[in-house]
Amino acid sequence: MSTASARAYDLIRSLILEGRFAPGERLKEEELTDLCGVSRTPVREGLRRLAIEGLVVVTPHQGAQVAAIGEGELAEIYALRAMIEGHAAGRAAVLIGDDDIAKLKALASEMEAAVAAANSDLGGGAAELNARFTPANSEFHRIILDAAMSPRLAAMAALVVEIPLILRTLARYSDAELMRSLQHHRELIAAFEARDEDWARSVMRSHVLAASHAVVRPGVGRVQPD
Repeated sequence: MSTASARAYDLIRSLILEGRFAPGERLKEEELTDLCGVSRTPVREGLRRLAIEGLVVVTPHQGAQVAAIGEGELAEIYALRAMIEGHAAGRAAVLIGDDDIAKLKALASEMEAAVAAANSDLGGGAAELNARFTPANSEFHRIILDAAMSPRLAAMAALVVEIPLILRTLARYSDAELMRSLQHHRELIAAFEARDEDWARSVMRSHVLAASHAVVRPGVGRVQPD
């Protein structure tokens, strides 16, 4: 992939994950070339790569649009995440360094602070929570995947870990579900400190499956951006 194509891919991907483009929204090449500062060819190459990752759907003669995920597909994505990230956490438990564990602790504290701030009288509510919690949560999971030291595993995870982010799934969590997620983060850290592969794998699987139950609500129908 050329430098221009890589730049287009990185920028379009970031805009989708940040919510600039909503699920189902058409991605107009003219707009994307202006945003990315490149010609149409790099934009098309970037869109093709995003289509392989599942973030974009490209239809012949109709162009590209942000993937709109149905409840059934989303449930399958979380099932795959539980297997992939559970395995990654098990590997990470015996390979992760102390510096990365310290980073996980800092990120866990940041997410806890974000929840506390959003729930306070002076908090900014859901928008502030999403702005603080989501990047920290993504980094938390990325560190664990990197610590597993498996490029193949990381490539598989990339296909399923970030898709739920375009749906703003955090808004679907109840207060109790959000607190459980925070507790899972702390238990994962404890498993890593204990270098316990089975414990870490079990907690991560529980963490992802609990997220699935929080996000995939029976009878909701097609997922819409919150």
